[in-house]
Amino acid sequence: MKVGFIGLGAMGSAMASNLIAAGHTVTVWNRSEAAAEKLASLGAKTVRTPDRAAQGDVLHSMLANDQAVREVFLDGALLDAMDPGTVHVNHATISVGLARHLAEEHAKRGLDYVAAPVFGRPDVAAAGKLNMLVAGQSAAIEKAKPLLDLMAGKLWPMGELPERANVVKLAGNFMIVTAIESLAEASTLVRAYDVNATDFIELMTSTLFASPVYQGYGKAIAEQRFTPPGFSLPLGLKDVMLAQEAGFAQQVPMPLAGVLRDSLLEGLADGAEGMDVAALARVSARRANLDRRSKG
Repeated sequence: MKVGFIGLGAMGSAMASNLIAAGHTVTVWNRSEAAAEKLASLGAKTVRTPDRAAQGDVLHSMLANDQAVREVFLDGALLDAMDPGTVHVNHATISVGLARHLAEEHAKRGLDYVAAPVFGRPDVAAAGKLNMLVAGQSAAIEKAKPLLDLMAGKLWPMGELPERANVVKLAGNFMIVTAIESLAEASTLVRAYDVNATDFIELMTSTLFASPVYQGYGKAIAEQRFTPPGFSLPLGLKDVMLAQEAGFAQQVPMPLAGVLRDSLLEGLADGAEGMDVAALARVSARRANLDRRSKG
């Protein structure tokens, strides 16, 4: 199948590599040419403009945020350059409002649109084991399904309205950041009583909270390993704020989201922009003055 892929960050590159390995003809575009060159070494065709990547049967995109999606697909007129009948599969975590707007703009042009955000870090994407939320018209999903199956361990149908997949993704990411914040605060509490944080986290993540999110982020917190980011702190802030926005639109109070937003902002103010969301542990430790206590 002729496939296009736009957006080759850590996640996009890992996902596209699975399509290449399966023998599909994959054309890629990325703002930074270095990422595209890496996929070229695996067999992808690289192009200098996004419209050249949109000439196949299915176009996948994995861009960072609402702004990037708007700039490429709407402001950049990429939708106008696509052939009617092309399926666009958008894997980005975007706002509910933009998801609705994209569905409308695709329909006006006779283009099929599928929202397919994912749960999983880059290593999970490279293994083709992502949990992928899928929403859109059944015929469009069916056309893209052989490709989606190469990237996902499981597809989770969310109906025909694309925004449903996006709000589930936002709700899930809100829960992930909540779990990390609880790990950060709890590990700081035990450290204040001279309990080894590694021992505490091992206990919790092998008993009461034996799940991938607690285990993966708990290990990062125990090791104070915040780079390179798998889920960066700025993206965590973006997703929490989008969840708040979605809640406001439907009059759903989310008081915890406000706490998370402020903790994430505090982390950014302290220079954690290039760090993983697990760096919330730094925020909690600083609030408790743990470094000063240990020196004293």
